[in-house]
Amino acid sequence: MLRLISDNTSIKFIKLKLISFSFSAILSIAAIFAVIFIGLNFGIDFKGGILLEVRTSSNIGIADIRNKITDLNIGEVSIQEFGVDSDYLIRVERQEGTDNAQQIAVEAIKSSLDKAFTKDIEYRRLEYVGPTVSKDLVYDGVMAIVFAIIAMLAYIWFRFELPFALGAIVALLHDIVLTLGLFAILGLEFNLATVAAILLIIGYSMNDTVVIYDRIRENLRKFKKMNLNELLDKSINETLSRTINTTFTTILALGALYLFGGQIIADFAFAMLWGIIVGTYSSIFIASTILVYVNVRRTKEIES
Repeated sequence: MLRLISDNTSIKFIKLKLISFSFSAILSIAAIFAVIFIGLNFGIDFKGGILLEVRTSSNIGIADIRNKITDLNIGEVSIQEFGVDSDYLIRVERQEGTDNAQQIAVEAIKSSLDKAFTKDIEYRRLEYVGPTVSKDLVYDGVMAIVFAIIAMLAYIWFRFELPFALGAIVALLHDIVLTLGLFAILGLEFNLATVAAILLIIGYSMNDTVVIYDRIRENLRKFKKMNLNELLDKSINETLSRTINTTFTTILALGALYLFGGQIIADFAFAMLWGIIVGTYSSIFIASTILVYVNVRRTKEIES
């Protein structure tokens, strides 16, 4: 079996705890400031607007469509490839006024494209996302993440004990904050797919953390007199091969999705790639090393 890293590593992770905590704290603060002062680039899902799916002839590209719509001065316009090369999703920000204003904008878009490209444009789908729906989606997205964190806290608390749960939740919050900060800094569209990516990141990061925690708990039973720092290092190193190999294979799959999956899922795949890397880091350097500072029991009381 091909392994990217030996099963017999002896890296002193705990000695790096102050460096890793400082590094994570700096990144987290920067991410929070980015979200507050730069803000997230909410997609139509969250701020409302118009979504129009079109199919074009082979000689029409994104730039041609964008030029014709931009000339209408109807606000922010986003165009992405969808499915095959000749299919596009056109997103336009919500127009001020009533629903009639949205219809007028759609008719203006169709008229401009028809005039420029005659019969080379086929309109396949039209959707409106109103302000009420978008607010509900924001609320639902936030609540989904909150409930996922609470569920993970309860699971770790029940399976292990409270100090382990606290370490896991700190790591999850670290992953979420850094992901939001990255989206704010890069201006990537934040939509329902991104919320789904964050939920998947939470699950993946928690899975990594549970694997390490299982080994820590096992070693706490076996080596009751071993120094806690040494025990944590031993446990992390014993699971490191599995962690790195799993992360690498997951990145390969997500990399293929990002490169060849099309623009419509590129931001989702990118969020997952970033989250997998950050989640692996936090499982080792946050969730595990934070146990040095909490009251982990070293007696026979630690049971499944």
